[in-house]
Amino acid sequence: MDEGFHSLYNLDFAGAHAVFISLEQLHPEDPLAPAADAAGLLFSEFHRLGVLEGQFFATDKAFAARHKLNPDPTLRDHFNSALTLAESRAHARMLMNSRDPDALFALTLAAGLRADYAALIEKSNLSSLRYTKESTRWADQLLAIQPDCYDAHVATGFSKYIIGSMAAPIRWLVRLGGVSGDKQEGIKELQLTAEHGHYLAPYARILLAIAYVRDNDKARARAILASLRDEFPGNPLFATEIARLDSGREH
Repeated sequence: MDEGFHSLYNLDFAGAHAVFISLEQLHPEDPLAPAADAAGLLFSEFHRLGVLEGQFFATDKAFAARHKLNPDPTLRDHFNSALTLAESRAHARMLMNSRDPDALFALTLAAGLRADYAALIEKSNLSSLRYTKESTRWADQLLAIQPDCYDAHVATGFSKYIIGSMAAPIRWLVRLGGVSGDKQEGIKELQLTAEHGHYLAPYARILLAIAYVRDNDKARARAILASLRDEFPGNPLFATEIARLDSGREH
């Protein structure tokens, strides 16, 4: 699993897919392998469509003005199939043990991936919020029984950050739907994952870099991006974003 995620962050999506599919076949009851494969598929689609590039998130205005993208229908079908398999395996394990940490983590990850696809590719904010709420619910259950599962804080932290960043009237409406937000608390949770997480620690660092750019804290954003560039030399996006930040400083 570590090898697969390392390949994913290095943008070696074919390599990551091969690892996750192999794990999926070797461990037919494990829900995490298909959930991880779905993450790799989503990242590959993000890369193809330019979603991983920093200017996509740089300001609220840029994010709100994002266009509905043109997804690859074959990849979308594979993505949904992988998530359905992960969820099916997770629910089967929870019939035997409702406190199964791997099942709860897989469900947290699956709902979070569905939220990301809905928001960033389909531009369906309501669907994304619904999946975000579901992901947070599973994450809360997981953290209640396994407080040291720091990867789960990505789901709760990103949710709090995004909703806490919304304008007050929108935040109030979202809260009526059962999803609350606190920008600073969200950043604290992402920092927990970045410092102590396992599979999702690099992802939390990417999200923190985005948050710092949005807050105009370029020094902290640059430091995180530099550490990611050094750890994942096969991924040119980190160096590109550093160059973008440095160019912005000069003007």
